[in-house]
Amino acid sequence: MASIETDTPSSAGPPSDGGSTHGAHLPVDKVVFGIAAVVSCLILVYGSVATTSFSKTGASILAWITGNFSWLFVLASAFFVLFSALLAFSRYGNIKLGPDDSKPEFSTFSWVSMMFATGMGIGLMFWGVAEPLTHLNTPPMGMTEPGTEAAAHSAMEYTFFHWGFHPWAMYAVIGLTIAYFAYRKGYGNLISGTLIPLMGDKAKGPAGKTIDTVAILATLFGSASSLGLGALQITGGLPHVFGIETGGNKWLAVFVIAFLTACFVISAISGIDRGIQWLSNANAIAAALLALFLFVVGPTVFILGVFTESLGGYLAHLPAMSFRVGAMGGGEWLSAWTIFYWAWWMSWTPFVGMFIARISKGRTIRQFVVFVIVIPSLVSFVWFSILGGAAIDLQLNKGVDMPARLKEGVEAALFNTLSDFPLATVTIALAIFLVAIFFITGADSASIVMGMLSQNGDEEPKRWLVVFWGVATGAVAAVLLLSGGDDPSAGLSALQTGVIIIATPFMFVLIAMCISLWKSLRQEPYNSTLQPTMRRHMQRHITDVVEQINTGAIPIVSEHREFGGRNLPGMPQRRRDVRGAHGSTAGEGMPPEARD
Repeated sequence: MASIETDTPSSAGPPSDGGSTHGAHLPVDKVVFGIAAVVSCLILVYGSVATTSFSKTGASILAWITGNFSWLFVLASAFFVLFSALLAFSRYGNIKLGPDDSKPEFSTFSWVSMMFATGMGIGLMFWGVAEPLTHLNTPPMGMTEPGTEAAAHSAMEYTFFHWGFHPWAMYAVIGLTIAYFAYRKGYGNLISGTLIPLMGDKAKGPAGKTIDTVAILATLFGSASSLGLGALQITGGLPHVFGIETGGNKWLAVFVIAFLTACFVISAISGIDRGIQWLSNANAIAAALLALFLFVVGPTVFILGVFTESLGGYLAHLPAMSFRVGAMGGGEWLSAWTIFYWAWWMSWTPFVGMFIARISKGRTIRQFVVFVIVIPSLVSFVWFSILGGAAIDLQLNKGVDMPARLKEGVEAALFNTLSDFPLATVTIALAIFLVAIFFITGADSASIVMGMLSQNGDEEPKRWLVVFWGVATGAVAAVLLLSGGDDPSAGLSALQTGVIIIATPFMFVLIAMCISLWKSLRQEPYNSTLQPTMRRHMQRHITDVVEQINTGAIPIVSEHREFGGRNLPGMPQRRRDVRGAHGSTAGEGMPPEARD
């Protein structure tokens, strides 16, 4: 008797990792790498030689984009939140990002720490105090009187809005789609690979290479602008620690850039499971210590009230804020803040999404959505409540002139706030350390992502590629910082604008990725959408039945079948009949079509 083999549900998914296998590397994509390198050099030369022209051109293009497509940014960002929720709460949430029996590569703590440090770490340090204070003294859309209790409420709610569910949903849809197609379908760790269900082989041609090239440019210039702004914030904090006046010294900032570049290149070439994972864990612990210290020595009860009221107000006003475009007033403020934020987050999606995908193998879709959107958002809410709440308390209840401090520079807002609390020198030094480590973590992740994009999605790109893009990031930041003249941030601000312009088309790519993902999910076998326990139970049941058939406990009976009232000799049909205890077959008593 021939034995029967079964393909169990746990074997669903590609045999490969979606990228390179250990010991075998994909070749460098000379077209993507070459074009990205040449274009980045041209933009760098233009931005450094003709900074004023570069800035004005970028500002006018950005104004046109935000002015004419603000409604599209708003609808798209809201769609990403709703689409992510749909995936999490549907049966597709049980699907693994990899084969059904795959396991996560990193612990949950390291996984969340790495995605958080990569996605927003440096921004939280820069804007943790500055954004709530700015909205307090220049209320959103002029809805309240500046410096009042009502202004404080709207300030915290809009800060939550800009750093909450919406930006993380953007990261989630691209990271989830890349991880799904890379590790479950075996299409490779490339953004272009996610569009194969829609474009077919065209995704591997010029159109796909264009998408991957733009992703490299957005990652390079986005990381460079953050590096430059981070260097300015570090130099702004040094006077509070060492008592020396840096006076916006550009060469000191360039030295900081060079030092940070060397650090994140070393970290990047050491690999994700060593350098980046260790730094991310250190980030999380140091940030928690700073926030906890400020929470204890600061206005504890006030901070708890700020968190509670701001969270309630954010959730209550979330639908209205999500769809507000300023058509009947307030459009200028929305363009400068909300629309700018949505465009900026979208410009970061190629880099952050690819990195989150790289570290999320083995997670379910539901786990991915919850831990990428909900958990980081809650951490952001706590962070802004502590830092922003402490700063608001200083202005509203302690009489400190915080607007005057803001005029000293946004980058110094955090240090000026910490200086009003005990152990200021220690906490400011810790804050400087956090700014540096947060950036190193994000930049080395960016270097690896650019290397992956340059090497056909290889999970472990060649070291020289990682070093090249890491050094390029530092060089771009340093050159544009020096090109700003008396205003060091001028060149970097122009670069920020350029990043958003370059990456704006990714809004349409993100929407296409969502469609591609949904199309592929609908073709998943039903077994893969079951809860893991139910799937394992079904697998054991199928295995038991097959073993009984192979051992003869359930015989397979061969018989001639009748067609049109007569037997057809020489055409035996094998049929599986499960006989009961009394010899009756399982098919008796059933309709003929069911027995067949």
